[in-house]
Amino acid sequence: MTLASNDWNTAPIRHVEAAGTRFAYRRLGVASGVPVVMLNHWGANLDNFDPPIVAGLAADRPVYAIDYRGIGRSGGEPPLTVAAMATDMVMAIRELGLEQVDLVGFSLGGFVAQQIMLDAPTLVRRAILAGTGPAGSLGINKIGAVSMPLILKGLLTFRDPKTYLFFTSSTQGRSAAKAFLARLKMRTTDRDKAVGLSAFGRQLKAIEAWGRQPSQPLETIRQPVLIANGDHDIMVPTENSRDLARDIPGAELILYPDAGHGSIFQYHVDFLEKAKAFLAD
Repeated sequence: MTLASNDWNTAPIRHVEAAGTRFAYRRLGVASGVPVVMLNHWGANLDNFDPPIVAGLAADRPVYAIDYRGIGRSGGEPPLTVAAMATDMVMAIRELGLEQVDLVGFSLGGFVAQQIMLDAPTLVRRAILAGTGPAGSLGINKIGAVSMPLILKGLLTFRDPKTYLFFTSSTQGRSAAKAFLARLKMRTTDRDKAVGLSAFGRQLKAIEAWGRQPSQPLETIRQPVLIANGDHDIMVPTENSRDLARDIPGAELILYPDAGHGSIFQYHVDFLEKAKAFLAD
């Protein structure tokens, strides 16, 4: 029995009512196994999840990807704190009837995943944190200042800004960016609602607030955690991944060479293999 087709590019958008909001999500995969919940990056809707990663994880377990409040086809306004986003996701996960889940959080999604592990530890079995960092850590409160010139560069060069934000400028990096962006365009019908400037700005305020807030008691996290990043992340500096691996007991760390913030997309085949092995334990 399956929940849906394992083709991420045709999985329908569904909704769940939680925390006074109608949250949009997609699901696919088999009916058995610990569900995986995917938490995405700044300004990202359901169409920004990398199809082969989602489909690969769904080969032997249910996978859920959820739009944050005010993003895509989810209702309401985006929260101004990561803590509020985490509360939303916990309530949505519970309304979906999921008693325990594995989390895969990328960038902003990694902040949210950390907060969920601290706020609702029994809900999470294992977690993968990619391209992310702890609260109050290096450079996170400057993400806007770093990103805006590269977003403008993308507009001026008629390229998706993720080309510059997520990947290095090497031949390998540019090739990986082109391939990743092509994968994101593979879905041609029932695409999610684009993220507007207001929502984009509110999420940035939440990210920068995360960068300014005091550090959290990551040493209390008891779930197994896998941390992944590139060795040249300019958005959430790579040193933050090393800090996470140091502060979370027993955490594993993968740093991909000649890779930036989007290292898991550049090395999606290797990342999927490692992620599946980690989550299978």
